[in-house]
Order: sequence, then C-alpha cells, then structure tokens
Amino acid sequence: MKMTVMTDGKKIVFVSDFDGTITDEDFFTYTSNEYFDNNALKPWREYLAGKKTHFQALKEMFAQIRVPEESLEKLISEINVDSRIDDVFRLCNEKNIKIYICSAGNDYYIKKMIGKKLADYDITLVTNKGEYSQNNGLAMTAPLKSDKFYDKNIGISKFALVNSLKEDGDFVIFAGDGPPDFEPAKIADVVFARKMLLEECRKAGIKTEKFNNFADIYNYIREI
Repeated sequence: MKMTVMTDGKKIVFVSDFDGTITDEDFFTYTSNEYFDNNALKPWREYLAGKKTHFQALKEMFAQIRVPEESLEKLISEINVDSRIDDVFRLCNEKNIKIYICSAGNDYYIKKMIGKKLADYDITLVTNKGEYSQNNGLAMTAPLKSDKFYDKNIGISKFALVNSLKEDGDFVIFAGDGPPDFEPAKIADVVFARKMLLEECRKAGIKTEKFNNFADIYNYIREI
C-alpha cells in the first residue's frame, strides 16, 4: 500500500488501539469464551442495552475471574499478537515517530503481553489500571476524573488523546477496530481501520484505509 499524504512538516505520531487491533481478538472475547457462562455475561448485555457503561460492564465481568494467576497468565500468553508490530515500532523509532497505545481495557494484561516492547520502543501506554488476585478477580480502575484523558463511559478517552496531540500541532496516524475508536477516527489525519470501525467510518464518509495486519501500516509509514 502506498498513499500520498502531505504532513506539512508536522511532527508525526502513531496512536493505536490494542484489543482487536494489535491482537486478533479482544481480551474480553478470550476471557468470555474461557470463563463466563450466560449469567456471567449479564453486565455486558446491560451495557449493550444502555443500562451500564462500557467500563462498568468490563469491571464487573473481569472481577468474576477467580482462577489461579498462572492459569490466567497462560490464557494471556495464548492471545495472538500481530507478528509485524515490532517492525512498525522499530520503524517509528527510526523515523522519530512517537508511539501511543490507547486502550479501553487495562494495563494488567497489556503489560503481560507486550511490557518489554513498551520499554524497548519507548511507547506511551494510556489505559485503565488492572490488578489481579484470585480472591478479588481482575480489578479495573479508571483514571481520576481530573485526568485529561478520563472518560466516564470507557475509563479513558481515545478522542481526548488524539485531540490533545492535534492541538499540539501533530500529524496523527490512528489504528483501531471497535466502537471506542470511532470518535478519535473522526479527527485523526490518517485512519487505519478494520472490523466494526471500518464499517462505521465508511457509513460516516470518513476516509479510511482498511488494514489486514500491521504490514499495511508498516508499508505506509515507510513511505512517509
């Protein structure tokens, strides 16, 4: 893929969602298939019905996970991570493109999966906090309401992050796949999308590049 885009000399930043974008499916999907029966999924149905926020539903569901931590870690290790993310992260470093990962999930499983990459490639992680114990489950904590990236629905605001970068004069490349990614996609300079985000962007007339994996993003950034 090659696109001609004028960045007008702006500093370029890359912002990516995590679940379903860097991974093949959401952590929620993996845990639902492994741990949750129909009754345990009630908070998610209430979210879909507009009775709970996205954050409240995930918080209640993740708190129900009560397995030995090594069992949860084994499940996390089985989640598929895009094989080309190291290439993209390395290329961004070479081109002095700052990387942000912004997730409506939590840092417990993200750090388990790519914690070393976050350090190696100087990646800023913007997400909710997560802490696990077998007695209390996976406890998820949102940022303080005073935090500039706080969002009452999903805990963190991807829109606020992208908007902040835009206000700083940056050229923002954004990648995502789901409903929380739609608002930031509206204001990003370049959008890579798949799954539900791709459908919604096309319906709204937002110029969007479909991506199958991070090789597509790598090929674009290589040409900047």
